[in-house]
Amino acid sequence: MRASKRFWAMTVLPKSITELVDVLAAMPGTVAVVLGGSRAVQSDDKESDWDLGVYYRGEIDLTSLSPLGSVFPPGSWGRVMNGGAWLECGEEKVDVILRDLDVVDYWTRRAQEGEFERDALLGYVAGIPTYVLSAELASCQPLRGSVEAVPFPPKLAAAAPQVWRFCRSFSLDYARMYARRGNVAGVAGQAAAAVIEEAHAIACERSQWVCNEKRLVESAGLSNLNHLFAEIPNERLLEWVDVVADHLGVQRNEAMPWRANRLGAGN
Repeated sequence: MRASKRFWAMTVLPKSITELVDVLAAMPGTVAVVLGGSRAVQSDDKESDWDLGVYYRGEIDLTSLSPLGSVFPPGSWGRVMNGGAWLECGEEKVDVILRDLDVVDYWTRRAQEGEFERDALLGYVAGIPTYVLSAELASCQPLRGSVEAVPFPPKLAAAAPQVWRFCRSFSLDYARMYARRGNVAGVAGQAAAAVIEEAHAIACERSQWVCNEKRLVESAGLSNLNHLFAEIPNERLLEWVDVVADHLGVQRNEAMPWRANRLGAGN
């Protein structure tokens, strides 16, 4: 991986983590081991665990990790998140994340052409975009081996915002459907998805890589919407959704092409 000037200093690893990195690097199939997550970008706190990424090609042998915690083989967590392990090294909690370099290379090429897909994933409100695999490379610190980061693709910056905003408007439309039924939980869920989808659109317009949703709303400048979710009414839900839409800059008369061709979507 190319050296980056974005880090003020390389993270100092505890002895137990250094020893684990050596174990990961020695696993058959491993190409590189990196430090990811909040510790890689110097935004960690006392509650932060250690995120270690293992990039491999072909098959990888995880046998050496089994005594250290719970191990999940490739594919267990989906095509993007892949698999990994939840480990304890002394007093340190470690998330090991597997990344198949063939998959990373594929979605990186797609991102460079302005293309991506979204997968449902536990812990994600709006889903995980496939270009996250490129975003991770841009933010991680190399520990062993070499993998190459890429800049945010201009074609993705041009194409992705309209995709995310289509999703945002669809979510708002479904929030209104739930509102007409008095389903407060459904309204909250769809409206929250809309906020995060708009935040993704803003990040892409800025050519800003995003690895997860944890700080996305704040970094996109949408923190002012948080107070609305603390005041969701039991009545007049439609009006509340319209207020959220107004804060997101969505026009009340926005065209909704999916309504013209809705097939078997239910009422």
